[in-house]
Amino acid sequence: MEDHQIEQGSALEPFKHGIFRSVWLASLGSNFGGLIQSVGAAWLMTSIATSSDMVALVQASVTLPIMLFSLVSGALADSFDRRRVMLTAQCFMLVVSALLTVVAYFGLITPWLLLSFTFLIGCGTALNNPSWQASVGDMVPRPVMPAAVALNSMGFNMTRSVGPAIGGIIVATAGAAAAFAVNTLSYFALIFVLFRWRPQYPKSTLPRETLGQAMGAGLRYVIMSPNIGKVLLRSFAFGFTAVAIQALLPLVARDLVSGGPLTFGIMLGAFGIGAVGGALISGRIRRSMTSETIVRSAFLGFALSSWIAAWSTSAWITSAGLLIGGACWVLALSHFNISVQMSTPRWVVGRALSIYQMSTFGGMAFGAWIWGVISDSHGASAALVVAGLAMLVGAAIGFFLPLPEHTILNLDPLNRFREPHLALDVQPRSGPITISIEFIIREEDVPAFLDAMAERRRVRRRDGARHWTLSRDLENPEVWIETYHTPTWLEYVRHNHRATHADAEIGDTLRALHSGAQPPRVRRTIERPTSLAAAIVTPKGPIDLH
Repeated sequence: MEDHQIEQGSALEPFKHGIFRSVWLASLGSNFGGLIQSVGAAWLMTSIATSSDMVALVQASVTLPIMLFSLVSGALADSFDRRRVMLTAQCFMLVVSALLTVVAYFGLITPWLLLSFTFLIGCGTALNNPSWQASVGDMVPRPVMPAAVALNSMGFNMTRSVGPAIGGIIVATAGAAAAFAVNTLSYFALIFVLFRWRPQYPKSTLPRETLGQAMGAGLRYVIMSPNIGKVLLRSFAFGFTAVAIQALLPLVARDLVSGGPLTFGIMLGAFGIGAVGGALISGRIRRSMTSETIVRSAFLGFALSSWIAAWSTSAWITSAGLLIGGACWVLALSHFNISVQMSTPRWVVGRALSIYQMSTFGGMAFGAWIWGVISDSHGASAALVVAGLAMLVGAAIGFFLPLPEHTILNLDPLNRFREPHLALDVQPRSGPITISIEFIIREEDVPAFLDAMAERRRVRRRDGARHWTLSRDLENPEVWIETYHTPTWLEYVRHNHRATHADAEIGDTLRALHSGAQPPRVRRTIERPTSLAAAIVTPKGPIDLH
């Protein structure tokens, strides 16, 4: 069932929740260090590399792991304590950053070694991000989540507004090793806050899925959710095109405006200031504009920013264009994130967010490489012009695949299902299980019934059902039978526990269309082998065919 109240409270409402406030503040320091490290790595590569594409690969080396490993990380986020996953990721990045600092300090760094270190930091980010983003729902109530997501974007971009400039000063005065050292220290505050946090997760009565099962369930959920699919397509297109500015900005600062590391930092700071502004007005924009209008405007604004950077020879004019790009960046990405979170139940939110990240960062990694190759062949200016044209194509996609409108679904667990009393002592691994539900439908109600069943089929398959069919009795045409399978009894129980209040609307519609004197009849059967020894099982005897 839908709740059309999109957001509650002011943009600062999430700060009333202590754990969100603490993690947000600690993240400021961590993001600050990460941006300083990015400036150090990008500028160091311009000093030690001989080609433009190596400079662009710094951005690709950070985003590629997120594309490759996010689904695994999302499965871990939904299957294990998210706080522990985040702690593991933060400690891993702390160790990698410390090693990078030492190697850079002693002058042992090479282009490929630098890419290796940034790739490992990207792996830590890939492990951390799904748990971190899914944990927003553990810190604040669901109606406050859009504001919390926007505040997270604002926090990151607040540091972006000053962090890169300070990073540029650090690199210019003390070298890249000093920037890496600052990043190493920045992890400690967040690790401390996460160590003290004790979230209360709902107790699950079901055994944990294997990693492969969890990943498969996440992929299946996203594939069977058309609205999420639209978000993934648009986020890939946005990441692919918009990354051109960030990937090529070191070359813009060095070659197009004849600046140094401080100029590069100031330009990144301008991008961050624009992003903070975008985050501050995002709530008002979401309430006054459609989803498609927001995203289409972001594509167009980024195209303008890209062309300004391509043709400008003034650092100040380029920075003014980057203000627009920063605002469009945070409006689009925060909107994508909110769309995925608000259309996904808690049991699969980490995996849905991880697939969204794979789409976005996959586009960024691919785009960083493409724009780097074009820049190496034709110059940074030409690459940015082409990227701007590609952004126009990204905006035009919305005419054919518009994004869904803002709504908040009640995706809390329905909790109606109670395990039935069984005459046979079925074990969790017993199966395969066949479920059939018999409806009696009047002829005049058949069109409405078929419409409801089309949606029922999508939800059943999305939540793990297999071999779904709908059949009609040839001798009694009013009788319709819905049938589906699950591989085991445990998967049947898990399938029913995944039902949400929003899904209940379909079941209520079907029960209203059912014209029988009794409720629709449900049969649960177990498939049996044909061999006599395996088939003969007495009531209350164990059945385990696996």
